[in-house]
Amino acid sequence: MSLRRLQGALLRGTESLWIVARRYSSARAKEEARKRWACEKAELLEVLEARVKQLQANNAQEATTTKSNFSQSTLWKVALPTWKEKSPKHEERNSSHPSRWMEKLSKEKSLKHKRLLQLEFKLSDADPRMKSSRKGGKLVARGEASPLKSPTKGSPDGPAKCQAPNKTKSHCEVPKVAAVQGDLGTEPLGNSHRTAEGLGVQVLGWEDAKEKLPLEEEEGSQNGSIRCSILAYLDCCLFLDQMERAHQCLMFYHRSHTRRKLLDIQVYNRLMRGYAKKGALSRVGQLFHQLEEAGLKPNLESYVTALECLGRSSVHPQVITRCLQQLKGDGFQLEDILRDLEPEEDEVKMALKAIRKVKPDFQPLPPVHQAETCMAPLSRDFYTKERPISYPKLDFTAQNLRKRFREQLQMEASSTVTIDSVEADKPLTEQAIRAREVLATLRSQWRAALLQSLRESKFHLGQRKSGQLNLYPFLCVLKDEEYVDIMMQSLSSLPPQGESLLILARELGTKVYNKYIIQRKSWSCWVEKIQRLYDSYIRLLAKDTRPDNYLPRKYWEQLQAEAGYGPSLVSRECVWPHSLVVQLGLHLVELMVQVLKMESNLLSLDLEQKLIPILYHVYSFRSGRQIGFIRPHPILTRLFSESVETTLTFDSFVIPMLCPPVPWVSPSFGAYILNPIKLMRSVDGAVQHQLLLEKCPRGDLNLVMDALNHLGNCPWKVNQAILDIVISIFNDKGNEKLDIPPPPSEAPQPTKLALGGGPLTKSALKREMAQCRKKAMEMFSLRMDALYKLSIAKHMQDRTFWFPHNMDFRGRTYPCPPHFNHLGSDLTRAILLFAEGKPLGPHGLNWLKIHLINLTGLKKKNSLQDRLAYADEVIEDILDSADYPLTGRKWWMTTDEPWQALACCMEIAMATRSPDPAAYISHFPVHQDGSCNGLQHYAALGRDVIGAASVNLMPSDVPQDVYSGVAQQVEVFRKRDAEEGKTIAQVLDGFIGRKVVKQTVMTVVYGVTRYGGRLQIEKRLKEIEAFPQEYIWEASHYLVQLVFNSLKEMFSGTREIQSWLTESARLIAKSGRTVEWVTPLGLPIVQPYHRAKTLLLNSSMQTVNLKSRHDASQKPDTVKQKNAFPPNFIHSLDSTHMMLTALHCHRRGLTFVSVHDCYWTHALTVDVMNQVCREQFVELHSQPILQDLSKFMLQKYCTRFPTELRNKKFLEYQRLVQLLSNVPERGEFDLQKVKESTYFFS
Repeated sequence: MSLRRLQGALLRGTESLWIVARRYSSARAKEEARKRWACEKAELLEVLEARVKQLQANNAQEATTTKSNFSQSTLWKVALPTWKEKSPKHEERNSSHPSRWMEKLSKEKSLKHKRLLQLEFKLSDADPRMKSSRKGGKLVARGEASPLKSPTKGSPDGPAKCQAPNKTKSHCEVPKVAAVQGDLGTEPLGNSHRTAEGLGVQVLGWEDAKEKLPLEEEEGSQNGSIRCSILAYLDCCLFLDQMERAHQCLMFYHRSHTRRKLLDIQVYNRLMRGYAKKGALSRVGQLFHQLEEAGLKPNLESYVTALECLGRSSVHPQVITRCLQQLKGDGFQLEDILRDLEPEEDEVKMALKAIRKVKPDFQPLPPVHQAETCMAPLSRDFYTKERPISYPKLDFTAQNLRKRFREQLQMEASSTVTIDSVEADKPLTEQAIRAREVLATLRSQWRAALLQSLRESKFHLGQRKSGQLNLYPFLCVLKDEEYVDIMMQSLSSLPPQGESLLILARELGTKVYNKYIIQRKSWSCWVEKIQRLYDSYIRLLAKDTRPDNYLPRKYWEQLQAEAGYGPSLVSRECVWPHSLVVQLGLHLVELMVQVLKMESNLLSLDLEQKLIPILYHVYSFRSGRQIGFIRPHPILTRLFSESVETTLTFDSFVIPMLCPPVPWVSPSFGAYILNPIKLMRSVDGAVQHQLLLEKCPRGDLNLVMDALNHLGNCPWKVNQAILDIVISIFNDKGNEKLDIPPPPSEAPQPTKLALGGGPLTKSALKREMAQCRKKAMEMFSLRMDALYKLSIAKHMQDRTFWFPHNMDFRGRTYPCPPHFNHLGSDLTRAILLFAEGKPLGPHGLNWLKIHLINLTGLKKKNSLQDRLAYADEVIEDILDSADYPLTGRKWWMTTDEPWQALACCMEIAMATRSPDPAAYISHFPVHQDGSCNGLQHYAALGRDVIGAASVNLMPSDVPQDVYSGVAQQVEVFRKRDAEEGKTIAQVLDGFIGRKVVKQTVMTVVYGVTRYGGRLQIEKRLKEIEAFPQEYIWEASHYLVQLVFNSLKEMFSGTREIQSWLTESARLIAKSGRTVEWVTPLGLPIVQPYHRAKTLLLNSSMQTVNLKSRHDASQKPDTVKQKNAFPPNFIHSLDSTHMMLTALHCHRRGLTFVSVHDCYWTHALTVDVMNQVCREQFVELHSQPILQDLSKFMLQKYCTRFPTELRNKKFLEYQRLVQLLSNVPERGEFDLQKVKESTYFFS
């Protein structure tokens, strides 16, 4: 409640960043109530210390203002106070005139110290080991000195790290009390301790445990969103050169002791950097003084900024000397200061100028570019070079790649791309011409109205100068016309049924942020550095240049080191919090709803002429919740429909890249040139993934980044023949059977007659209309999706392009362009070809034929030889499909994946008709798909012999079908129950097949529950016309139990591992921690599932509930954490296997891409890819994966435990230690058999 009041007080007003936190759990309130008794005295002490410090500051200011003649060195002493020494005059004043405040403060400190000693004695009595380890007021654990020391003034044992005696809240005293109270944890006791040591886990002592706080405690503060908003506000003010506004904001928070807690060192440094660039030495000095008032210590960035300011100012050398002395006194080395940080060039230049005024011969140490190595065991084989390795090159010259880079840079700098729509080929009617003319006139009027309204809104917001946060600077970072362009673009893409207010606001705010970041980069020297580096980097990729023995990341890092650019080129981006992005978008939506109007008689002159809004704010129910919607007026929808506009506008990151992506070299730098993107994508508001990656040693991410770089460097082109056929069907009202959606005009209309011919009842008519509306919305969504994909494909039809990749928090890789990529539907995949062609070779044509039969869905249980023979049998149908796709026998339309099948038919036809099929240059990607890949990983983890045989880890003559095996086992159980007279078992006779159980078997490994499995089986039973519908619920409920029992019997090892993972996650989440682990490649992973937190964002239209389940300041969601851990862990393993395969295929010179557990390459290299795939699977599972997971979790979660023995938390702690220590036992399966299995991937 206190946080909500605080946020409301700080961010009040409909146009301000008003964020109100609401929590529906009382756990936090109860916890605060229990701790209140322990905090009252500490809070009083803080108030007293703050009052004393305020009185001292006032006296100091009076003393300095009475002196009329003072030197610049004296100014610097005031501006940058020494942290280790007090002013002698202050000490004399305080000693000669003690006040009641000082006396009370001394008494409180004395009382606090006595209570601290009492607690020490109580702890020593509770733990016999502590009695012998008490020495001179210190606690010793395992023979190591504890950080606990006497807090009394003048104690010789005072902590050396605490160099700010005047801090409001001491950073040394608080952890001491926490340590004494047992909050920081000690060694595990009893059997748990012995078990952990038996596994070789280094159990942390008191000091180590204190230094390694969990991620949610370190970074997930409750005030994180407000602090990020303050940083963003200051950043925009500095960008706009509105220093006074930024200073007012900082002082608004700094003046209040309560609000000051929202500030950290970054906030002060951000403003300090702005003043330093202007040479405002007095302002920088004030900020150093305010840092001391806030109880914060200057860091390296603070001193670099101060030196930069001194370099820009004409100051006496004594001032610089004083600054350097203070820098050294705070433990920083001048020689390393410019090496450890990565400041901008002008900052370095000015800082060196200041230093050389007092040290003319000073030369900073050059940046150290040590090749950080990955510590993962799997990296040894890859990075160890026993012989020189030559990596493959692209089929482009260096000059061509440089030209492509400049085209890409220009496209990203414009931030949007306008392309022709595939509907432009339609004939233009008079109605369309008139609609376009009307729209052009209206858009001109709307632009003028929006521009005026935006300027008026900015004027009113700009008048508020109280220092409180508002949207004014965020509405100034772009030109007014650019905001209008963004709003008009959103208006054109608004669906007829409207869009959720929250989604629309988020899209608008995100567009503003992206454009702002792009402009900041474009206007700085950052782009010039990237361009110079990329021009050199191209030598590694181009076919006419020398280097070929480097990985892209390594070569880029070497070029950076040679250019002296530091470890990375990560620009200083200030991330806007999700709440701020939505609040900004809400403001823009309000302008659109209030301003945009049109005449009511545009389409019918008989109506009365009046101005009506074109957008309406309404409420609608979705999943039982009332949400706000923005809906267009039907007249506007009709105008858009009749105009059949011929262009589409996209953000630049939606279009595939025109040049090879920038290699990933850090968690925040790679892929695009200007567009902001992260290595690990996350949901809105989740920051814990990025924080975890930034804390991770850079070398541990090398394998992951190298794999992503290889996937992104694969060039693509469009299959023109398939694209032409698809566009012709698309413009001819589509074809739902071929996955080409028809236009919304073909949507069904509600009927008013019942089956018997009579009128529908009111309720029946209402249901009919609701179903028709739902169908129309689905058709529009599918149609637009297809329109975007086909239009982008047509735009790229004569070009080579690239898909940059990043990953989700589990390590699964995805192309960055969202619409058109190889992870799309059957239709999208059929349109794509490798840009690089390779000859088929002796076996390539056979692989094409096998691939075609795989796409048909036929012969899944047959051997590869049988599939090849079947392809030869239907060769006439294959050639007919290739020659006459729309007028022939249309065999390709009967397959499971019709469009990919048609593309493969055409490739086979061209290869067979060539003079030498083995020499035919093929660009066609051939797929090899894993056989129920999740179960394959489970079977390998547990060395489960039966499970391994069921999922083709064991060699066999024909592929084993796990789905048919489960169906057979279910049928055995059903027959037994039917013989016992169970009715539902008798009803199901003859209806249990592979298709009924397939989806449930496939998803059970990914955490599907019995409820979810029942819904899946219910859907399959509804598709069987002969099955009695009245038994569907009972039958699905019965079958899901049989399926789970069959899996438990067939995959006993799998279920044991899954249960171990689930229970481990449940106990970890109950302890208040999120589940974390590290993949075998060294990638750190954290599950972002927390209890719901709702932020209330006010606008004039409605209050928007911004609900987040990913806020690290909230307690973990135990149910989600435990249910998601097994599937997420398996996903992290399959991504590890894919990345290893990608890296080693790259080393072998293969073109390789993947769709999770489906691997693609040329027909020529399928055999090599299959060999690499199997070798890397064996190599991966030869690692002690579960044992390493157990050790990691024991060290992370079992070194901080409750001090009170025999209570519930301690019992749960013991249970967790025991569970993690007992790793599931392995079976007898020989992992090397995988290398001989033909159908492991096929």
